[in-house]
Amino acid sequence: MELVRQPIFLILMSCSAAFTVFLASVYYFSFGDDPKLVKDSVLALMLLVGLFGAVLSAATSVAHEIRSGTALAVLAKPVGRVPFLLAKFLGVALAVTLLTFVNLLASLLASRMAFDAYGEPDQIALAIFYGSMVLAYAMGGFSNYFLRRQFVADAVFSLVIMISLAFVAINFVNKNGELQAFATGVDWRLVPAALLILMALWVLAGWAVACATRLEMIPTLAICSGAFLLGLMSDYLFGRLAEQGSWWASVLYTVVPNWQLFWLADALENGKSIPWGYVVQASVYTVGYLGATLAVALALFEDRELG
Repeated sequence: MELVRQPIFLILMSCSAAFTVFLASVYYFSFGDDPKLVKDSVLALMLLVGLFGAVLSAATSVAHEIRSGTALAVLAKPVGRVPFLLAKFLGVALAVTLLTFVNLLASLLASRMAFDAYGEPDQIALAIFYGSMVLAYAMGGFSNYFLRRQFVADAVFSLVIMISLAFVAINFVNKNGELQAFATGVDWRLVPAALLILMALWVLAGWAVACATRLEMIPTLAICSGAFLLGLMSDYLFGRLAEQGSWWASVLYTVVPNWQLFWLADALENGKSIPWGYVVQASVYTVGYLGATLAVALALFEDRELG
């Protein structure tokens, strides 16, 4: 609840969802590959926005509370450091999950609205989607003005509800405004791809929480961005040398998260799909890596001076 009250969280959610749907309304002229380009773009946007959301949430949830003295006030009560930090990570993970859920709905809509060089944008879907976002902000303003409730939190939850309703409404109407079977044209293969991205964001959230126990937001963002870029090249930099028997490459290949395990946008080409068995295997890797990351975070936080 603390994280969704941050204005930056509302801005990230609104801008990413709006831009995701906008990507499906642009003429690309890529000779029949426009829908594939749209899907790659929305998945990349989901991953990038999640990176910023995880780092900003961790910095707000951990580093800011240490600096302001809130963490000291909480730990002065019968609350240990282990449940405190684990609860902070859980809050960051839930906030990132909520952000990814909204972006997934927008991505599924984008997959239905995407068109090739001979098509045209879905004006009806655009009007319904952006209208629902405006209505969500109006609902947040109404509750803030008349009920004296916190605007950002109400706007976030109103946005989640209205985008979900807009997703249902849009999928019952085609481009011509005629009724159709639900979710006609939606590429449901994006769901396992988005789940893999969500797992990657949980790993990034673990990194961010570990860094936030000692550092402020900007250094945390720099380290997590570096780990993200390094992990994208992990196979090239360390994987080949690790296969040849290099011990230091094996260590780095194990420590640096391999984001290629979570990025399977290429698997959506030519009617292919991502096996759910692979998603389960990736979840096992995520749980193991998160366990090691949170163990390091707890070690860093155990002797952290909070006064």
